[in-house]
Amino acid sequence: MARIEQVELEQQRHDIQADLRNLVEKYRAIFDWDVPEINQELADKLLLTEMHKSLDEIEKMLAR
Repeated sequence: MARIEQVELEQQRHDIQADLRNLVEKYRAIFDWDVPEINQELADKLLLTEMHKSLDEIEKMLAR
């Protein structure tokens, strides 16, 4: 039997993914506005790397 936390996560998974996609698109748009001739592939890589770093920092903060 699944733990209640796992059940709750499964119920929220779609919303979490949608929220993250929206956040990525928000910052992709800002990059486009600031630098019209941007290398989108590089910008995406940099953005995702920064998001991973931020998630790592949040994870460390929550582990205290």
